[in-house]
Amino acid sequence: MGMFSRNTAEKTARDESPPQDRRESMAATALETLPKGRWERSWPTIACGAGLFSDGYLNGVIGSVNTMLSELYPVQYKGSAARSNVSSITFAGTVVGQLFFGWYSDHFSRKWALMISTLLLILFAALCTGSYGLNGNVYGLFACLTAWRFFLGIGIGGEYPAGSVACAESTGELKKGHRNRWFIMFTNVQIDLGFVVAALVPMIVVLITTERNLGTAWRVCLGLGVIPPLSLLWLRIKLQEPEEFKRESMRNTKTPWWLVIKFYWFRLLVVSLIWFIYDFSSYSFSIYSSSWLTTILGTTYPLWVSFGWNTVINLFYVPGALAGAFISDWIGPRQCLAWGVLAQGLVGFLMSGLYPILNQPQNVAGFVVIYGIFLALGEVGPGDNIGLVASKTSATAIRGQYYAIAAASGKIGAFVGTYIFPFLIDNAPNADRAGQDPFFVSSALCIFSAFLAFFLLPHIGQDTITDEDVRFREYLESHGWDTRQMGTKEYQMASSSTVDTRTAGMAVNEPYMEKDIKAV
Repeated sequence: MGMFSRNTAEKTARDESPPQDRRESMAATALETLPKGRWERSWPTIACGAGLFSDGYLNGVIGSVNTMLSELYPVQYKGSAARSNVSSITFAGTVVGQLFFGWYSDHFSRKWALMISTLLLILFAALCTGSYGLNGNVYGLFACLTAWRFFLGIGIGGEYPAGSVACAESTGELKKGHRNRWFIMFTNVQIDLGFVVAALVPMIVVLITTERNLGTAWRVCLGLGVIPPLSLLWLRIKLQEPEEFKRESMRNTKTPWWLVIKFYWFRLLVVSLIWFIYDFSSYSFSIYSSSWLTTILGTTYPLWVSFGWNTVINLFYVPGALAGAFISDWIGPRQCLAWGVLAQGLVGFLMSGLYPILNQPQNVAGFVVIYGIFLALGEVGPGDNIGLVASKTSATAIRGQYYAIAAASGKIGAFVGTYIFPFLIDNAPNADRAGQDPFFVSSALCIFSAFLAFFLLPHIGQDTITDEDVRFREYLESHGWDTRQMGTKEYQMASSSTVDTRTAGMAVNEPYMEKDIKAV
């Protein structure tokens, strides 16, 4: 447990040893060797990551709710800004939540960041369900729903830097060779399951209520979003801070921001750009897929049929995410991300070219299959791995904020996409181009993402979190920053400074940072 505890003789030997030996020494008390049972190691990963199911459900269901509101209010809603606002305002709230909770989780507590975000999800999911305009005013209803969706987004945002980061840190206690899949199973797979349920629930609810009661149906669909965060509340109350956070946090000292920026700025830029591109496409496609299906099927089919096909489309997310979870452990997150998004781009170009044929009611099955493969490949690549990359390519001390900036960039991409996609669709010269153009733009961006991943992302192994913490400590020490300030109080007391003038000229194993670090 006293990872950095050393006596004088040990300290002298360590300081005179080369950097690689120091890394091995600092990792000697590996998290996987801590005396814990299998369930004791596993359940924190589940409790931290599974809350992202709420993100998938609450963002996915709004697409079907949009379709129902458009049917209910064809003049007031379908042709107004409310249609875009209700969908996209959640992303704005999510960005605020990600940035705030990223800062909070690094400076105070991973656990309490999770608890607060969970309570926000429960409260505002319920308030969205009860949205009402003064004296039954329809525009008041739209404004109320938009406002509650913004605050709901803040709660969703907290799940990213607090939940995913804590989940990644908890996987360090699991068996090597399985860590990436565990992280993915309880982060991105949960989001995808949320999307599937978000497509299935409206179909079932509309079948029960019939299309004559869509006013009840859309409220029920939103109200069911209270259940997922409520079900996790007890587990999260029992959570403790991750061991890695206890060892490496800077919550008891001032963060040396200039050193952090110099060390991580380029890597964070690359990760953020890939996440922006992924969410630009994935969330926009998920929101407008039910509308596309309604357009293809026409008005002769009942609404539940459109929702049923939308469920089939969303089911393609799951096998893609499950396959990517294992591939990420086999070939590494960088390769998995790059090859997955490259294949997605190629299928997207195919989809764009075949759209005039697929855009026929008799060919709706072909549309669903090819579109589903397009979505599945997105999950194999960036869907599964971008969060993994963001959570493992920075040091624990600033991981919440690093992850938050990258994830917020993704949500900004989703926010932009929900406005760009309607613009592309509404301004297309004909119906075929209205379907082709979004796929063409998205596919071109996929190819660009593959380039970024292949050439600019680092290799990420099973021990990357521990290795990254060691590299970051060495970097700080070489600049004269006393690393005894890191960790909780008990770890600070057990730690010893490793600053030594003999580290001058030591190269940090980091492709984007300074290569010749001189001690201050």
